[in-house]
Amino acid sequence: MICEKCGENVQNVVCTACGETILRLGSYCYKCGGGIEAPSAGSVEENDDPDFSSRVLCSDGNCIGVINKEGICKVCGKPYSPDA
Repeated sequence: MICEKCGENVQNVVCTACGETILRLGSYCYKCGGGIEAPSAGSVEENDDPDFSSRVLCSDGNCIGVINKEGICKVCGKPYSPDA
């Protein structure tokens, strides 16, 4: 599925707690609240030297994380919301 706001591809995963197929929008299942396993190290490209001038900070008022390429906070796992 393509995100309507950012145009990025959103991954489908199966929740290990409830067995539902859901969109990966954070670290927890939005249907049951169970934890979602992190993608394998080879599937996500992490950049150890982020470009600080182009980073996007987490829209949650209590988090200090940075939004990754998938539109999800690297610290709290919440999806980015530009309206927050």
